[in-house]
Amino acid sequence: MDGARVRDALVAGARGLALSLTGWTVSLWLSLAATLSIAFIPLGVGVLTTPPVLLAVRAHADRRRLRAERWAGIHVPAAPYRPLAPSRGRLMGRAGLTRRLLADPATWRDLRWLVVDATAGAAVAALAPGMLAEGLFGVLLAAGLWRPVTAASDGSYWYEFVPVSGQGTALVAGAVGCLWFAAAVLWNPTLVRAHFRLTRARLAPTAEAELARRVVRLTETRRDAVDASAAELRRIERDLHDGAQARLVAMGMDLGTVEALLDKDPEQARRLLAQARRNSAEALGELRDLVRGIHPPVLAERGLGDAVRALALRLPLAAEVTVDLHGRADAPVESAAYFAVSEVLANAAKHSGAERLWIDLHHADGMLRVSVTDDGRGGAVIGAGSGLAGVERRLGTFDGVLAVSSPAGGPTVVTMEMPCALS
Repeated sequence: MDGARVRDALVAGARGLALSLTGWTVSLWLSLAATLSIAFIPLGVGVLTTPPVLLAVRAHADRRRLRAERWAGIHVPAAPYRPLAPSRGRLMGRAGLTRRLLADPATWRDLRWLVVDATAGAAVAALAPGMLAEGLFGVLLAAGLWRPVTAASDGSYWYEFVPVSGQGTALVAGAVGCLWFAAAVLWNPTLVRAHFRLTRARLAPTAEAELARRVVRLTETRRDAVDASAAELRRIERDLHDGAQARLVAMGMDLGTVEALLDKDPEQARRLLAQARRNSAEALGELRDLVRGIHPPVLAERGLGDAVRALALRLPLAAEVTVDLHGRADAPVESAAYFAVSEVLANAAKHSGAERLWIDLHHADGMLRVSVTDDGRGGAVIGAGSGLAGVERRLGTFDGVLAVSSPAGGPTVVTMEMPCALS
C-alpha cells in the first residue's frame, strides 16, 4: 500500500476528528447560544448578548473558510457582510448593532450553516476517523490485544457482523478491520473534502447576494472612477497651462522680438532664437512626459510586462521582475494595472526604507495577479488619503481587489488581482 496514501488517510482522519468535534461542540453551542439570545431580545437581555454571540459566529465561520482553503484546497468565498457602523450610547449602541446584525442576510446564512455543521457536517467528517478506529479495533482483536467490555458470559462478542468466539473468528475480524483500513485509505481525503463542499454550499453567498454586492461595489467604483477622471483632466489642464503652454507663449513672444531685431541687432536676435529653440525643446519634453503619464508608449507597444520592467529600471533601489503572461489583456485593464503598480512602487521607494523589491506578474484562472514585495520596515496600511487607497479604487473600477500584508519590521507584500482574459 502506498505510504503517501496511508499518510494522507491518517492526516484526513485527524482532520475529520477535529472537524467533527468542533461541529459537536463549538457549532452546536454557538447555535444554541444564538437561538437563546435572539429569543431573549424582547426581554432586553438578548440586546446585550446577541451582538457578541453573532460576531463569534462570524469568526467561527471565517476560521472554517480558512481551514477549507488550507486543508482541502476548497475556496469558500468571503461573506459579503454589511458594514457595522458604530452607534452612540452604550445601550442604544447595542440595540442598533443588534438590529443591523439581524437585518443582514449573511447572519442568517451563518446560523443555518451552524445547524448543518453540527449535524450532517460533523457526521460526514466523523466517518474518516471512524473507519480508522474500526480498522484498528479489528486488528487488535486478531492480535489478542483488545477485547470488548460487552462480551457475553461465554466470552463471545460481536465485531461488526462477525461473532467472535475464538482465534479463528478473531482473525476474520482482523480481516474485516483491514478492509476498514483500506476503505479509510481510499475514502478519508474524499470525506474531508465532502465536508468542506457542504460548508461551501451553506456558507458561500447566494447568487442574489453576490449580485447585490457587485452592484453596490460597481456603483461605488464608478463614482470613484468619475472623480478620478475629473481629477486627471484637471491635472492635465494644469500641466499644459503651467508647462508647455507657458513655454510656447514665451517662444512666440521671443520670435516676435526676433522679427523686430533682425535688422537692428542681429546678435540679440540670435540669442533670442537660441532661447526659443531651448523653450521648444523643453516644451516638447514636457508634452512627451504628459503623454507618457496618460498612456506610456512602452505599454501600448510592448505590453504590461515590459512596461513594468521599464518602471523597475527607473527605481532608486534594486528590483527583480518576474513576468508570466502569455498574451495581452485589454488596453484599459493593462493601463489600470500599470498605474496601480506604478503607485505601489512609488510608495515602496518613498516610504518603505527597503533596499530591494520583487515584482511578480502572472495570469491564472482568469485573474491577472501582481505582487510587489519589499524588504522594508513594514507598517503599510490601506487608509484614507494613502496611495494604496487610490490603488484600491483604481482596481475596483475593474472589479479588482487589493490585499496588503505588512507586519511591523516587514516584509511588505502588496497583491493586486483583476479578472481578465489574455488575447
